[in-house]
Amino acid sequence: MDRIEHEIFIDATVEHVWRLLTQAEHIRAWFAFDGADIDLRPGGTLVHTWKEHGSFRGVIERVERPTVFSYRYSSVPDEDPRPGHQTLVTFTLSAADGGTRLVVTESGFDELAVGPEQRRIHARGAADGWTGGLSALQDHAATPDRLAQRR
Repeated sequence: MDRIEHEIFIDATVEHVWRLLTQAEHIRAWFAFDGADIDLRPGGTLVHTWKEHGSFRGVIERVERPTVFSYRYSSVPDEDPRPGHQTLVTFTLSAADGGTRLVVTESGFDELAVGPEQRRIHARGAADGWTGGLSALQDHAATPDRLAQRR
């Protein structure tokens, strides 16, 4: 299992969902609850922090506002991503049915420098994390103080 993919619909404009994915204050609200930093440019860095897991660093690969955002993500807390210890996360946004279709793909699990069972565990953990995170993203997009920004 080298890749996982999730697709969701968000009842908000593509531009609004882009902001939710790329601005630290929003990322902290739906995903990295204990801290997020982002330098939104190719070669820029990002950090997602959870007290129970540590801080995970990334290096941004693509910023094609408002449709594609991707980064190399460390599989090891408190370390920079590097070959054998990173995956590639890609968000693809498109307008659909009056809202936004969001596809999140994380790939590169087969290249992790761990054994096959550890790769499977890492991929399952990432899949579970995205399931919960994307549900929280949908909720965050629908919060009352965000409704004025939706359209």
